[in-house]
Amino acid sequence: MRYSFRNILFLAFVALALGGCASSGKLQPGSTPGLQTVPVEASSSEKAQKLWQVFERYRGTPYEYGGTSGNGFDCSGFILTAYQEGLGKQLPRTTTQMLASGDVVHPGEIRPGDVVFFRIGGKEQHAGIYMGGDRFIHASTSAGVIQSSISGYYWKGRLTEARRFD
Repeated sequence: MRYSFRNILFLAFVALALGGCASSGKLQPGSTPGLQTVPVEASSSEKAQKLWQVFERYRGTPYEYGGTSGNGFDCSGFILTAYQEGLGKQLPRTTTQMLASGDVVHPGEIRPGDVVFFRIGGKEQHAGIYMGGDRFIHASTSAGVIQSSISGYYWKGRLTEARRFD
């Protein structure tokens, strides 16, 4: 029985460590669980190249709830900064506000530079920027600014929506 409790405790810790930012609120009505992407090479998009440059500048920057600078980012703070610095665009500050704006991107039409949203822990949302080839960049609570695979163990099945901010 002690062994089972330790396993549960370990799994709870892993879920918390891998969880996304909590600056978002809840899913918008009509969200699409299991949204799929069409792989696109990151190098095929000028937008993606500019965003990769911002990512390289901030790679490894620690997670900080409410953070929007090189001292620390939350997920939406990183997206906001990446769009400002890389593309000269102003986005809403929180994931909830991002979900309420931008153009809805339908399954199979996600392109590099689109903002992708994930369901974490029920109502909470996490967001990142799709970069093509199954990759997205984001600020994770456990590792700071990183790139991850949308189909990776933790993220697979959690992608719910995407928005385009052109």
